[in-house]
Amino acid sequence: MKLTTTTIVTVDGVMQGLGGSDEDRRGGFERGGWAMANNDNEAMGFLNAVYGRADAFLFGRRTYEIFADSWGTWDDPGDSPIWTALNTRPKYVASTTPFDPKWADTSVLSGDVAAAVGELKAKPEGELQVHGSGALIRWLLDNQLVDEITLLTVPVVLGQGTRLFPDTGPDIALDLVESRATPKGVILQVYRPTGRPQYATATPN
Repeated sequence: MKLTTTTIVTVDGVMQGLGGSDEDRRGGFERGGWAMANNDNEAMGFLNAVYGRADAFLFGRRTYEIFADSWGTWDDPGDSPIWTALNTRPKYVASTTPFDPKWADTSVLSGDVAAAVGELKAKPEGELQVHGSGALIRWLLDNQLVDEITLLTVPVVLGQGTRLFPDTGPDIALDLVESRATPKGVILQVYRPTGRPQYATATPN
């Protein structure tokens, strides 16, 4: 099973509070709702297609709770591939502490999370998707468990907020699989990690 990550980020790499002004105010963050205000039909169509091909979802604890309190409580609108995927396919939550999930068809991965994710990836086919879940994505990258990275870069600089990639972390070379811009300037990019980058060395004159 292929493990993919999908993250909506700003040009300066912020992923916090994309959905609404009060979605995530950790650290005094006050610029939420930036993604919804800069979205367009093409970006939404892209996301619908991504969710539609999911066979299962893997979440970090915080993102799971945000999704469970929204997508998990809304009635079926009848025309949302995202709602259908999230409410009909298995969900896994990586959590350092046990808890009782309130969203149907959810399993909690605790203890040796790397081994549990490895077992999911060992399935013969399908796609295990990670949405949001910044801390989990960073951990998955540290452990070389990510097969594909999708970024939707929204044309805005926030100047504050939690960023997808930390100031210090692993270095990763990426192959570009797909790239295009939507009418509102959202850049859709798909990458595959290919190991460590190569670095040029200075050549003496």
